[in-house]
Amino acid sequence: MTDIVVVGSLNVDVVVPLDELPAAGQTVLSAADHSRAGGGKGANQAVAAARLGRSVAMVGAVGDDPEGQWLTGLLAAEGVDTSAVLRAPRPTGQAIVLVTADGDSTIAVSSGANMWLAPEHLRPYADLIGDAAAVLLQQEVDAAVVAAVVAAARGLVVVNPAPARPIDAETLARVDVLVPNRGELAALAGATVPAGTGPSEGVDSLAAMARSLGTRGPVVVTLGADGALVVTADREHLVPAEPVVAADATGAGDTFCAALADALLDGAAIDDAARWASRAAAVTVTRPGAMASAPRRAEVLAVG
Repeated sequence: MTDIVVVGSLNVDVVVPLDELPAAGQTVLSAADHSRAGGGKGANQAVAAARLGRSVAMVGAVGDDPEGQWLTGLLAAEGVDTSAVLRAPRPTGQAIVLVTADGDSTIAVSSGANMWLAPEHLRPYADLIGDAAAVLLQQEVDAAVVAAVVAAARGLVVVNPAPARPIDAETLARVDVLVPNRGELAALAGATVPAGTGPSEGVDSLAAMARSLGTRGPVVVTLGADGALVVTADREHLVPAEPVVAADATGAGDTFCAALADALLDGAAIDDAARWASRAAAVTVTRPGAMASAPRRAEVLAVG
């Protein structure tokens, strides 16, 4: 049995370092060189889980092109089983990542093969998905794929609803742990993001939104530098972020989700799992890149 099956996106990230992010209609020049890296929320989470020592299989799609071959090679080198990564008649997904020295980022994604993936492509992998101890999903693939995987999974189901888009009530009711950020939570709940950015501001509103979604388990709201808010049916608990100097926030959420699933599979209570995930994300933001910045278990243990 595989510990974690990740169903989601695989992208080639083209990273452009900038002094400041451009406003609409603005061109910003950079003296720094751009770089190419492996990415996609699904692939990032798969690598993050593998680096924490889990057996991981990736389900997704890349193009029948050199970028697709390169990406699957990156995952295989990290120990991720890529036998369920399909070759699609569309280009491999591409992400343009604009990132500043203080860690702010803006990302534009051309989905390509990721949005080609459909529920019928999953049928040969029904046992892989159903037998996994945990299944990790995001929303860079078609909504019908997310719904089909959640329905087929028999293990722990962890959904990171990024990027924000609606999820039907039947699917939400089968989610064991939902991991949105503030904006994604508000979008799911049809509400506005609470005013204020401090760690304790808007907690009541966030908790109310989380409980309105009808998941069968907790909602863990990631708050960036303010930590994470764990919301259960009868309480909420704020987990502080580890104090670090951020270099690049890209991929921190993906590391958080992988580490959360890792801790829950070890039997950790949800508060402790969120604390472990926060420590893992803290390592991620101290170095550049998304997939490349995911920490190994020893690095997370050394935090704090």
